[in-house]
Amino acid sequence: MEVNDLTGIDLSKAAWKKSSLSGGGGGNCVEVAANLPGVVAVRHSKNPDGPKLLFTPAEWHAFIGGVKDGEFDIA
Repeated sequence: MEVNDLTGIDLSKAAWKKSSLSGGGGGNCVEVAANLPGVVAVRHSKNPDGPKLLFTPAEWHAFIGGVKDGEFDIA
């Protein structure tokens, strides 16, 4: 199920996961919750009560694919 309207999504059951590449140095990290039906949520790990970005699974997979393909590398 993919959600088209991402406003008002209940994130209370989100299972947030930090990248294993983040390490324990306390740097700037993001956490992703992909356990909710039809939505992928992203937040800043140092501000868990702050704003969240919401994506459809298709948008998230397109973004991850772009990262893997180097589309966002800075030359």
